[in-house]
Amino acid sequence: MAVLPTLRQLRFLVAVVDERHFGRAAEACLVGQSTLSAGILELEQLLGVRLFERTKRKVAPTPVGRELAERARTLLREAQDIVELARAAQAPMSGPLRLGVIPTIGPFLFPRVLPRLRSAFPELKLYLREEQTEPLLARLDAGELDAAVLALPYPSRGMEAIDIGVDPFVVVCPPGHRLSRLSAVGHDDMAAEDLLLLEEGHCLRDHALAACALEGARRNVAFQGTSLYTLAQMVANGLGVTLLPQMALDAGILRGLDLVVRPLSGEAPFRRIGVVFRASSARKETFRRLARALEGFLTEAALEEKAQDRAASATSTRGERKSPAGAHRRK
Repeated sequence: MAVLPTLRQLRFLVAVVDERHFGRAAEACLVGQSTLSAGILELEQLLGVRLFERTKRKVAPTPVGRELAERARTLLREAQDIVELARAAQAPMSGPLRLGVIPTIGPFLFPRVLPRLRSAFPELKLYLREEQTEPLLARLDAGELDAAVLALPYPSRGMEAIDIGVDPFVVVCPPGHRLSRLSAVGHDDMAAEDLLLLEEGHCLRDHALAACALEGARRNVAFQGTSLYTLAQMVANGLGVTLLPQMALDAGILRGLDLVVRPLSGEAPFRRIGVVFRASSARKETFRRLARALEGFLTEAALEEKAQDRAASATSTRGERKSPAGAHRRK
């Protein structure tokens, strides 16, 4: 029987291909550089091929080294799936769970639902990573993440998704702006405005334009937000109008800003929120339970925020005092 490479050697191979540096690869594998170098040398001797071209300045994989590293990634993912399958069979909602989330969801959803998740699943150790959709999906495919909470639709091969809810878009503009005088904003009204959007790379940019049928709308290309908070500040400074997801409003993104919120006319446009995971994952039951919990918590949190807003509005209209400066106005 042929002697086979070990998973440890394959992990070393993938790390060096990714890092192009033996020292950084050793750090990523939590071993010393001499241990990693010895493992790579043993692997080369075992396979009878040269895996890397080494110079004083760089380390580059050979063509066969690059191809073997890609196959090694698959083997390592499948080995991890074996471990996860055994763990999930014993206790689906326990142990570590590496969950990705995009910046237009994470700050508005998880501060509200994390206490509920800890209470519902005390044995689950949730580790969050916030990044844009494309790098999150790359990490998910590579096995660096177990699942991700994303805005859908988004093209992803080899992935499954479970919807946890919809998130409507609304128009945000300064008080006194012509759109603030409308009960609902039409697409033609929006098309004539300087529309402030997130910079390229944020999927919410495309989702908002597509959902609201505004792909051809005039856009303020001179000012592009790096976050939804930045967009709200730019609108407050009179640079244009924007579209924000209701989730961000419910989380209080406009508190302290004197801005007006208006719905779009017609059927309310929205983005879908879902839990995405590899179709081959052994932890599908974990993700189903997580998705159901997030769906329930998301609904509860939104209802609580609306109840608080109604209570605040009732207090301000009793004549005891005017609305506090910066309170955003809804209609």
